[in-house]
Amino acid sequence: METQHDIKLALDSRAQRLIERRLQKAHPGIAVLGEEGVLGDIEAERRWVVDPIDGTVNFAYGLPHACVSIALQERVVPTQARLARAFPDLGYQSVLGAVYDPFQDELWTAVRGGAAKLNGRRIRVSSRTRLDRALVAMGFSSSPGALEEKGAYFGRLFSKVRKLRLLGAGALSLTYVASGRLDAYVQSGIRLWDVAAGGLILECAGGEFWSRPTPGEHTYDIVGSNGKLRRKLERLQRDSGKA
Repeated sequence: METQHDIKLALDSRAQRLIERRLQKAHPGIAVLGEEGVLGDIEAERRWVVDPIDGTVNFAYGLPHACVSIALQERVVPTQARLARAFPDLGYQSVLGAVYDPFQDELWTAVRGGAAKLNGRRIRVSSRTRLDRALVAMGFSSSPGALEEKGAYFGRLFSKVRKLRLLGAGALSLTYVASGRLDAYVQSGIRLWDVAAGGLILECAGGEFWSRPTPGEHTYDIVGSNGKLRRKLERLQRDSGKA
């Protein structure tokens, strides 16, 4: 069902079908878990995780800030079997990630254990350690009450950082942190296909991608940062909850 904050376009489904065909042709038999549905066994040893258009609302309104996000994940032995039974995604890790912004013709790529790159050139996160000098992006899920729940944190964060941005495309926000354009990105209730590629790219750029599964299928709270700000952001969030 279409809502004010979550416009679904026929183009989303068409784009995912096109991506699925290309992936299946190049790598037959690997399942695809996507925003617009699944193809094959998504609990197999390997799977693609696809967001055909991240930033759909931006795209629909003609705002040139959207991207395609594709990650390859492999099954791993989870450190907490009990949690893995409740949240099956914990049994996987991204080993390859690509995020493409067609408006800027920018392609971010990473392979686990290697360097993150933007259009073939290595990228690194920023070195900022102070919140009052940090440029931070934030996002809100489209679930009812999300804004009310995080409103106090938004207000405190707004007053503590240099600037706060709501950009509307999670994968791009993570790659911007990886590139040093942002210092951190915070969001609750984000879906796996929004972060599977960008989180790996951020880690390979020397940053930290922290995530925690939450109720809801393939849903997480995340903090992506340059590795120097997460604890300060978490402390600020705890203080907001006490206010």
